[in-house]
Amino acid sequence: MLKVYCSDYSTLDSKKSEEIFKLRKRVFKDRLQWAVNCTGEMERDEFDNANAKYIYGVKDEKIICGSRVIAMKNENMLANTFSSFFNKVEIPEGNYIESTRFFVDKQGAKFLAGHRFPVTKVLFMALISYARQHQYDGVIAVTSHPMMQIIKSSGWNITLLETGQSEKDEPVYLVLGHADENSHQAMKSAIINESGLNENELNSWPLYASNI
Repeated sequence: MLKVYCSDYSTLDSKKSEEIFKLRKRVFKDRLQWAVNCTGEMERDEFDNANAKYIYGVKDEKIICGSRVIAMKNENMLANTFSSFFNKVEIPEGNYIESTRFFVDKQGAKFLAGHRFPVTKVLFMALISYARQHQYDGVIAVTSHPMMQIIKSSGWNITLLETGQSEKDEPVYLVLGHADENSHQAMKSAIINESGLNENELNSWPLYASNI
């Protein structure tokens, strides 16, 4: 069974937080070679604090995907770390959350959930569901070119706000993923078509994917 949970920074137990930070180090430092802060085998930064919440997917008691979310009214990476990537940052009026440190453990997901199971779309669905449940208008994120293609093909209604360059001189995109009903339904339909889950499972929160 794949379960997608959301925990506050203060309520995330030490075992789960260690697992998340270790996975983030493997993804962002070891695989992607991003300029991130690491201590030992864990990656964390100043935004892992009381304002952060963590959405993460668990299969067979192991975390295989996750994202940190922070309300845009609080200190966040877009206003600090990512601001140098873009010539200008103009966020439309609205109530948004920022999604950062979005990851899928490809090896773990393939082994535990199966090669064809749409883990990334389930995580997108969780972000949309979280935003809708908490009356946010959408999700702000900075994405790489490969992730941008994945988002575009997922059915999520997005607005490209700005194009920039990372510290590695690679293209990055500032996007707004809308939390509208059409995006919600499109993501739900895509997951059902690819996984065989039923609609009731995708309407629950936390998300429970009981057939894997």
